[in-house]
Amino acid sequence: MPGAANSTGDRRALYLKLFSGEMFKGFEYNSIARDLVIKRTLKNGKSLQFVYTGHTKAEFHTPGNSILGNSDGAPPVADKTITVDDLLISSAFVYELDETLAHYELRGEISKKIGYALAQKYDRLIFRAVSRGARKASPIEKANFVEPGGTQIRVGTTADANDAYSATGLVNAFYDAAAALDEKGVSSDGRVGVLNPRQYYELIQQVGENGLVNRDEQGTARQKGQGIIEIAGIKIYKSMNIPFLGRYGTAYKPSSGNNDALHTNVTDPGNTGSFVAEEVEDARNSVTGINNEYGQKSNYDNSCGLIFQKEAAGVVEAIGPQVQITSGDVSVIYQGDVILGRLAMGADYLNPAAAVELYAGTATAPAAF
Repeated sequence: MPGAANSTGDRRALYLKLFSGEMFKGFEYNSIARDLVIKRTLKNGKSLQFVYTGHTKAEFHTPGNSILGNSDGAPPVADKTITVDDLLISSAFVYELDETLAHYELRGEISKKIGYALAQKYDRLIFRAVSRGARKASPIEKANFVEPGGTQIRVGTTADANDAYSATGLVNAFYDAAAALDEKGVSSDGRVGVLNPRQYYELIQQVGENGLVNRDEQGTARQKGQGIIEIAGIKIYKSMNIPFLGRYGTAYKPSSGNNDALHTNVTDPGNTGSFVAEEVEDARNSVTGINNEYGQKSNYDNSCGLIFQKEAAGVVEAIGPQVQITSGDVSVIYQGDVILGRLAMGADYLNPAAAVELYAGTATAPAAF
């Protein structure tokens, strides 16, 4: 009997290792935002402070004067507190009989999809935090000091949301963003842009051989979505998790009630299901489980892309991506196991000067919230 118990325990440990590996594969494959911002791990408590230091200046020393710091009292300092939101979970029940009758390995596949779900939410919250930061003034408050704040750049020149897909408009926006970041003293290290897939591929089709395409990628390799490496020193990523005209990743032309300021002329290719072009959900800090401010759908009705540097936002993790599974009596009673993926994180903007939001369909930049 002891041997049977050990066998059960060993089997469960093996399962847990397998499921953890598959979940992490799913999470790492789908999450890009985690490594693009400042990430810190919370050991104790519910929140973590990030310090932001403003500019200072050099001045000539007067012989005989004591050196007690610059006469203007610089550099000014501000701190930003990011609180961990409630536990984020994704789970599935695996019935033993279904697993026995299946002609494929079921639990590993389910674990991978759980990782996808966690990564999706993780990225969406971070991108929303960056968008919010792009609309904010600097958090530093000191007499006679006005630090640079966020930047919002219009793609195109018309009141038509289709400008979001203009290759020329996007290229111009990237150069404008690079100039703005330079002017605001933001480091060129770690600058990235995040667009939706159609915007990304529009660039590949239109820019031709003007220097934006990675010359190391030839032939069909360009069609894999890795052809464009950077514009104005800004590395480009594509994601279906950025806010785009009030939805995630893409926004199709509605069957009726088309509004040029809010909708594109991109036709739904069909059979897109319920997980494509999802509406941006209400994630204000008044919503149960949310302790940071991520806004609501109306805040993102004209947002169509992000350009930022690593200092634009921060994410705090109290619990990194983990897998848990049931066992023992619970498995016997229900004749199956629950596979649970979980993490605890929170995100917010840090240095607004490092955040740039692209918008289209309006001449008025989206309001701060």
